[in-house]
Amino acid sequence: MAEDRPLTVLQVLPALDTGGVERGTVEMVQAIVRAGGSALVASSGGRLVAAVERAGGTHIMLKLASKNPARIWSNAARLAFLIRAAEVDIVHARSRAPAWSAWLACRRTAARFVTTWHGVYSENAPGKRRFNAVMARGERVIAISHFIAARVLSRYNIDPARLRVIPRGVDPAQFDPAAVSGHRVARLSAEWRLPDGAPTIILPARLTRWKGHIIMVEALARLERQDVCLVMVGADQGRKKFRKELLARAEQLGVTERLRIVGHCDDMPAALMLADIVVNPSIEPEPFGRTVIEAQAMGRPVVVSDQGGTAETVEHGVTGWRVPPANPAALAAAINHLLTMPDAERAALGDRARKSVIANYTTEAMQNATMDVYRELLD
Repeated sequence: MAEDRPLTVLQVLPALDTGGVERGTVEMVQAIVRAGGSALVASSGGRLVAAVERAGGTHIMLKLASKNPARIWSNAARLAFLIRAAEVDIVHARSRAPAWSAWLACRRTAARFVTTWHGVYSENAPGKRRFNAVMARGERVIAISHFIAARVLSRYNIDPARLRVIPRGVDPAQFDPAAVSGHRVARLSAEWRLPDGAPTIILPARLTRWKGHIIMVEALARLERQDVCLVMVGADQGRKKFRKELLARAEQLGVTERLRIVGHCDDMPAALMLADIVVNPSIEPEPFGRTVIEAQAMGRPVVVSDQGGTAETVEHGVTGWRVPPANPAALAAAINHLLTMPDAERAALGDRARKSVIANYTTEAMQNATMDVYRELLD
């Protein structure tokens, strides 16, 4: 990078719809622009394109999700052209197929290559590990939790000196109970038809089997209180079959009237304010679990599966509860305990959780640490 021009960073990912990868991309656009740099994002588009542009970034429409080798090579050529034309200093890849194209493009240009390892990538098919390994080819590899870092080190040939652990973050000003108006909360309560006076449990996650929705429905049927309402917040992303299966299981257990499947929500701080308890009952390890720290930032008691990234952000009995995964009885027991906890004790737990998030898991800390990685490479 020439001394007389600002940093230019190109982030590449499949799409900009919803999820932790996409939100992390937008947050880094904000940080790059705030530092006086130029932030480019290449993807096939989505609802968060507007957020990239509001933050001062530039979005380039490019379909990078294909695993077809010919498409990966053609995308590499397009990215190399873009890198040269925009004088890109760093290409930051956040997903595997885009990372292959980005890595090839960086080899043809002077751009530096950074990856963020966001997922627990499966290795259950021939060639999968080799396909995943591109994420370990970054000159710096960012792991979003210590769980992911340990997994990368144990499975891929990576020099530990290239690995950086940078947890995801939450904006404590946006996720602040004092900043959410009663009108916002009341609007969602009416829209979701929540019964007055009944405890509300919120499961914030896209509708997919591994997130543990069926485990939570089975736990709901085991709760001591029969008026508890369960709200599942998150898009089904076309998984109509799983949604039907979920509703059928709720009907079998007699809890259909107490279940709300509400889809995507644009006001998660208000949604979390409605919750007496927030759950993350994933049956597979979460790479990090951003919704958990969002709930903690809002002072909500959380119950999470004791594995993966969520085990790092919840101190059992202090800032929340951890239970064995895929165990409806244990999940129900933890929820029963929290529902019978005195108000003052539950408020104290929520206060400790918020303080923990502010101390360890803020968006600003994530942004600053990632900017340090960029500067380290260029220096």
